Amino acid sequence: MSEAPSVVLVTGVSRFLGGHLAARLASDPSIERVLGVDTTPPSREMRRRMGRAEFVRVDIRNPLIGKVISTAKVDTVVHASLSGNPGASGGRSMMMEMNVIGTMQLLAACQRSDTVRRLVVKSTSAVYGASPRDPATFTETTEPKAIPPGGYAKDAVEIEGYVRSFSRRRPDIPVTTLRFVNLIGPRIDTSFVRYFSLPLVPVVMGYDARVQLLHEEDAVAVLERAAAEDLPGVFNVGADGVLMLSQAIRRAGRISLPVPQPAVPLVGRFTRRARLVDFSPEQLRLLNFGRVVDTTKLRTEFGFTPRWTTVQAFDDFVAGRSLRPIIDPATLGRVQGAATAVARALPSGA
Repeated sequence: MSEAPSVVLVTGVSRFLGGHLAARLASDPSIERVLGVDTTPPSREMRRRMGRAEFVRVDIRNPLIGKVISTAKVDTVVHASLSGNPGASGGRSMMMEMNVIGTMQLLAACQRSDTVRRLVVKSTSAVYGASPRDPATFTETTEPKAIPPGGYAKDAVEIEGYVRSFSRRRPDIPVTTLRFVNLIGPRIDTSFVRYFSLPLVPVVMGYDARVQLLHEEDAVAVLERAAAEDLPGVFNVGADGVLMLSQAIRRAGRISLPVPQPAVPLVGRFTRRARLVDFSPEQLRLLNFGRVVDTTKLRTEFGFTPRWTTVQAFDDFVAGRSLRPIIDPATLGRVQGAATAVARALPSGA
């Protein structure tokens, strides 16, 4: 029988998931103490939400994190700080360092600890990659057809390797690895949120990817459950159902802008430089081929069923952000047709 947590440490509390998780845990009177760590303080609003949770300003790349764990006698560690947003992390190289080096240092501290008895790691379904040879759905044991070449996905592949090594060295500590699909909602800030908020949404001509999402509140609830019980293993975490990319764009009242495949990197650089949305190469591949994960194990073994389906999560994002149609539906069809004609007229090497 799993032992209830007494002292919980949550990484990444200056961001949505970590901060809201710390707030949820702090509201549980059975938990003696909640420590939230990050390199920057949470916003004033987040600090208010976190209640009695204590903020400790520490860089998990620094061995000092080990002292925090030992001094507080932490028994449960939730590593929620893995980031796929280079802009919020100080650039791609800094993001990689925070993700990979930070995780290595945190795992080393947990390995040396004689009080830690549960570890939860937020990962991503991006570890499966995205390719035209993908299966209809990925289970937790499916090998990717194309190994992620870089960015957040490559970081996550490395991190999961270190987590497996940790489990071999400390088999007495149950480890839960959660592979989240893309998150969306009215309050969270992600690349997908920014993408679907653009008035003109670039899409790859000739492709209409399947999109699987997870509501921000379900993401916090999954982490909360993982922190409360011993649920070792790897779990895909996503909502039921999918949306085609074209359907999602229409539901958001946006206008799709078809882009020829050779011009996709150019558009990606433009949106990044304009600080509209920073899509990594693997995210651009996702917009080509899509990715859907099987969540049977999440429901049957982990014991969690998301409250929102993919469609409901997306609609809540649209309503919560007060997105309004750019133009009326009748005009939208004409504009999309014109955009497609212009895109097809572009030189193939544009």
